[in-house]
Amino acid sequence: MSKRSFLREFFKSNRTVGSMLPSSRFLSKKMLKPIQFNEAKVIIELGPGTGVFTKELLSKIATPCQLVVIELNDAFFKDLRNKFDAPHLHLVHGSATDITQILHNLKLPKADYILSSLPLSNFPAALRQTILEEIKQNLNANGKLIQFQYTRGLRKLYGTHFKHVQIDYTALNFPPAFIYTCKNS
Repeated sequence: MSKRSFLREFFKSNRTVGSMLPSSRFLSKKMLKPIQFNEAKVIIELGPGTGVFTKELLSKIATPCQLVVIELNDAFFKDLRNKFDAPHLHLVHGSATDITQILHNLKLPKADYILSSLPLSNFPAALRQTILEEIKQNLNANGKLIQFQYTRGLRKLYGTHFKHVQIDYTALNFPPAFIYTCKNS
C-alpha cells in the first residue's frame, strides 16, 4: 500500500487508524523483542494495517506456530491478502472483539502472544474494555500482550487487566511510541 493510500485511510478512519504513517522498523524490532519464537504455538496480531509487523513475524516464526492476523479495515485487509500467503498464516477480516470466536473457528488454542497496533486511546471506554477482556481471555497462562500506543497514560488501564505491565519507548518512530508488555504470571 502506498503512503498516499495509507494517509487516505487515516483521514477516512482516524478513530481506528492511529497514525498518518506506517510503523518504523525500530518500533517493529521493539514489538517483537519479548517473543520467544522457538516456543510460540499461536501468535495473534490485531490491527496490522499495512503489515509491517506481519512481515517480520512471518520471517521469524517457526513452522508449527500459527499466526492469526485480524484486520477490520477493508482497504488494509485487501492489501494484506495481496501481500501475504503462508500455510501457517490465518488472515481474518474481522474485529478484535471476536478473538474467542475466531480462535474457535480456526480450532486453535489460546495465544502465547498477542501483538496489538490498535489505537485504544481513540476508542470509547466500553470498546477498550471489551477488547482488553477478549485479549486477556485468549492468552494462555504465560501469555503476553504487546501493545504500542502514542501515549504513556494507559498504564493504569492495562494494570486493571494484567498483574505486570512493563513500558518501553522508541523515539525512532513517527510519532514516537510507547510499547506496553503485559502479563499475568
